[in-house]
Amino acid sequence: MLSNVKTAVVALGGNAISRTDMPDTIANQFRLTRESLSAILPLVKAGYNIAITHGNGPQVGNAMLRVELARDRTPVLPIGICVADTEGGIGYMIAQSLQNRLKRDGIDRAVATIVTQVIVDRNDPAMANPTKFIGQFYTEEDAKRFAKERNWTVKQDGDRGWRRVVGSPMPKHIVEGEVIRAIVEDGVIAIAAGGGGIPIYVEEDGTYEGVDVVVDKDRASAVLGHAIGAEMLVILTAVDRVAINFGKPNQQALSQISVSEARQYLADGHFPDGSMGPKIDAAIQFIEGGGKKVLITSIEKAEAALRQEDGTWILPD
Repeated sequence: MLSNVKTAVVALGGNAISRTDMPDTIANQFRLTRESLSAILPLVKAGYNIAITHGNGPQVGNAMLRVELARDRTPVLPIGICVADTEGGIGYMIAQSLQNRLKRDGIDRAVATIVTQVIVDRNDPAMANPTKFIGQFYTEEDAKRFAKERNWTVKQDGDRGWRRVVGSPMPKHIVEGEVIRAIVEDGVIAIAAGGGGIPIYVEEDGTYEGVDVVVDKDRASAVLGHAIGAEMLVILTAVDRVAINFGKPNQQALSQISVSEARQYLADGHFPDGSMGPKIDAAIQFIEGGGKKVLITSIEKAEAALRQEDGTWILPD
């Protein structure tokens, strides 16, 4: 699977940095980040040009909680600034962890974090149909009061309470794409488009403006892959392999499927939008845009999956 691949995007899932089964301390985040490198080092040692993306859900949630707690004492920060802050913070953790590991292994590769802006269409229907939960939980009374006072959209998130929801439009373009491509082609391992990148739109005069939405990290990773000419996209998540009929008696793990099969499974409802759906959609977009291979697997199985011993490969028809 690796013989003809020269450039890869590796998308670290949220569980690469924070997990629900342990306290979300910075020490634990660093530990998990170091462990996630097992999925990246095989590509580094094989000499691949690499860009790394990452999730930021728990971290941006914490950042927004701090904003809410300090609302009366410090300036209120929009979502874009919180995303930028977490891009920098998480990028620092990944970069330092990777730099230290490369030093120990005697590998001379530079690492750089790029705070990344991602262009979305201001007329994307997702703008007017907020579905992405962000931030902390509230009582129904508080949530509806905040909706009026702060011009939020709020919805009930299961039985856990009420939360703010924002739109999640499709990413269209990476503003820093040419810069990222240049340094990746020079051998620098780039950390970019963290948390899906900072969402912005283009004004009529061509200038940029931020917007309070979030961009799916895996879809942004596909767009980044196109921007840097990547042949392979590796999406690391919580499962070893993609499965159809997930959670049912007839659940079936998939080792390799075509884009057409992936599209049909998606249309048949096997991959819900709140779980595997965006990853499959990103895989389809990546290959249709010129990519050659997509691997979806867990951090723990990544090395074996790159040897075709695990994971799910999605290939062109």
